[in-house]
Amino acid sequence: MVTSSLPLRLNRLSSNCSTVNLWNSQIREAVNKNHPRKALLLFRQMKQNAIEPDNFTFPFVAKACAKLSDPKYSQMIHTHIVKSPFFADIFVETTVVDMYVKSRRIDCAYRVFDEMRDRDVTSWNAMLVGFVQMGFFDRVCGLFCEMGLVGIRPDSVTIMGLTQAVSNSKNLYMLKGIHLFGIKIGVYGDVSVANTWISAYAKCGDFGSAELVFDGIEEGLRTIVSWNSMIGGYANDDKFFNALNFYKYMIGDGFRPDVSTIVSLLSSCKQPEELFQGKLIHSHAIQCGCDLAISVINTLISMYSKCGDVDSARFLFDGMHDRTCVTWTAMIGGYSGKGDMDAALGLFSAMEAVGEKPDLVTVLSLISGCGIIGGLELGKWIDSYAGSNGLKNNVMVCNALIDMHAKCGSIGAAQELFYVMSKRTVVSWTTMVAGCALNGEFREALDLFHEMVELGLRPNHITFLAVLQACTHAGFLEKGWECFNTMIDVYNINPGLDHYSCMADLLGRKGKLKEALDFVQNMPIKPDVGIWGSLLSACKIHRDVEIGEYAAHRLFELDPHMAAPYVEMANIYASAGRWDGVAKMRSMMKCNKVRKFPGQSHVEVNGKTRTFTVEDRDHPEGILIYELLDCLSFQSKEDASHSQHLEGISDHDLR
Repeated sequence: MVTSSLPLRLNRLSSNCSTVNLWNSQIREAVNKNHPRKALLLFRQMKQNAIEPDNFTFPFVAKACAKLSDPKYSQMIHTHIVKSPFFADIFVETTVVDMYVKSRRIDCAYRVFDEMRDRDVTSWNAMLVGFVQMGFFDRVCGLFCEMGLVGIRPDSVTIMGLTQAVSNSKNLYMLKGIHLFGIKIGVYGDVSVANTWISAYAKCGDFGSAELVFDGIEEGLRTIVSWNSMIGGYANDDKFFNALNFYKYMIGDGFRPDVSTIVSLLSSCKQPEELFQGKLIHSHAIQCGCDLAISVINTLISMYSKCGDVDSARFLFDGMHDRTCVTWTAMIGGYSGKGDMDAALGLFSAMEAVGEKPDLVTVLSLISGCGIIGGLELGKWIDSYAGSNGLKNNVMVCNALIDMHAKCGSIGAAQELFYVMSKRTVVSWTTMVAGCALNGEFREALDLFHEMVELGLRPNHITFLAVLQACTHAGFLEKGWECFNTMIDVYNINPGLDHYSCMADLLGRKGKLKEALDFVQNMPIKPDVGIWGSLLSACKIHRDVEIGEYAAHRLFELDPHMAAPYVEMANIYASAGRWDGVAKMRSMMKCNKVRKFPGQSHVEVNGKTRTFTVEDRDHPEGILIYELLDCLSFQSKEDASHSQHLEGISDHDLR
């Protein structure tokens, strides 16, 4: 009887296994096709049909939860696993750790990891990657040391995880140590490890080492990721022409660019003078068939906007059928960066009308635009919008609002916002220091800097630039030198051109023109237009023709078509009575076809921004504006005449 029922039970067991395998296959396919909700629905149907999952089912379902990054689903699946016979399966437990890591529940991930009876290198790597992604560098180092103590040999994934950790903290010394360790354990031949090292060295600013690793990849093993790592590294560091050169070498080596290559190159085009190269890259993207990817179109919109061609950006935007939040934000940012807040707000309203919810970056773009044009009333409205949508809890939004209020001259509102912030970062302090410097609160700026240092916050190069600007405008020469030397000697920050420009400007304003010239000539980096321009402006104030001529000629060499140095030098000659020099400057301007473009003024009226230039006759209400200006001019002349008449009356007449 028992023997006769045995084949029947075996057949049922075989049938059940086939059924589980069939469900597993469907769940795996849904996960691989990036349909995580469908995978979870299939798992639910599987349970409803009384089909018990096996140790292959749960890893697929855990991957689906990881893709959704929702702690609620992760905890639900974890509960099913705990109730199953596979709760102690090392493969299943490792996927649970990975699931919690990708759901950003690092505490739950570590609890599962800590309670595992058996761990292999994959389990350790899953936990290491989790700490890396969360930025817990100390925990990464501790876990790595513990891994060695229990006798687990690191592999290529371990090295890549450690490399990412130190690159995020930009610790070049530790990166080189991990690089040496990777060579020692023999993973240096793995191209994925080499690509990670290239990206890490680039992120740390050591492009020499990045290129050495790149050149060390064996012939035939180099991949498109290797090239993208170099191109992306240079692009992220704003080294556009280095990135472009590597792109040319890549094409010459027979590699076809992908979407990542094009996006990296386009994102490094940020200046008007790089627009031509940006157009060439756009053309090449079309040839390679990468131009239809939404990430490429979004980057193109951003590139054209930053390079000053907002019309081309809008043309691309209008031609899109499917727009994401990133698309809308890129176009709104383009108008905001140009100072065209009417167009930016129009798009903002249209974005909400089509049901696309503005995100943090959208609001930051609008706040930045208000700071550019000094639109305080509009800035207050965006401030209110951020508050009502729960965005003012974000430190970046608060920093942007402080900057906007300061640039609009509302330093009191900026200070009020700064002091009510629950958490202040280095950026918060730097923004407030810069705001005080901009609004003439020089002592307040220096006091904030000292308070920041006393609290143990490490100032960065932008903080020092803000403090130097405060010293420059206040004429605090000794404080300026003290700050400049502290930056180098105490914080090991190499001064940039902006820092040198501030010091040259400060020396010039104080009338120490020869000292300023010596300072500029002995700089370790080549002076730019800004530094020579600062020195020339100082020569204008102090009527120093000789040094002024020297600075002007350096400017003529750097940019012969820039009008400012000709005008400044002509004014210096005029103040010294050197009319031959004035005539010479005018002649040089004609010869070099230099044009002086009129400045623009932005005026906010009833929430709308108006732009005016000198002798502007194109405004739709120009006739009324000029009639009012004529009335005001006539009235001011009458008032002046009346004042002169009163001044001519003697005290005797009044008596």
